[in-house]
Amino acid sequence: MKKLILAVIVSLGLQTQAQQTVCDSLSYSIFPNTILTVTSSSGGLSSQVGAIDWNFSACNDVACYVAQGNNPFSFPLINMTDTVKLCYDAFVYALDSTVTVCNYCDSVVYDFNLFTWVVMLRNTPTSIDELSNRIADNKMYDLFGRELLEAPIGKMYIQNKKKYINF
Repeated sequence: MKKLILAVIVSLGLQTQAQQTVCDSLSYSIFPNTILTVTSSSGGLSSQVGAIDWNFSACNDVACYVAQGNNPFSFPLINMTDTVKLCYDAFVYALDSTVTVCNYCDSVVYDFNLFTWVVMLRNTPTSIDELSNRIADNKMYDLFGRELLEAPIGKMYIQNKKKYINF
């Protein structure tokens, strides 16, 4: 009897829980609409971090599209008959100046009985990366990662981890 009680106590005491990351708090919802429209959710995480930058994309069998709008995000060029790979990259800027990048993808289809888009295949996160704290050195780079000496006019460039267009 003592061995049984000891085994139960040890088994209960040795339970472990998976470590949660900031990416586990991120999700999205799909609006019931004929146009694929999603809204991001940080699950209360936004009060604990500096900022979250969301980049949604949707791919059908022809092309990939970048979301239009800013929460809600919509994809007017996606047809209801398409099977879609819906992905997001979320850049989570922590208060201690670290950045966590969360990548996530799902397969979604339009359900003509429910009149909404539904998740057909829910995937796990594709990657989670933490970027080290980098000092803002004001260097400019083009989208291929080449360093620029001056800001190009009418073209996108990156400076201090942000995208800019100089007009």
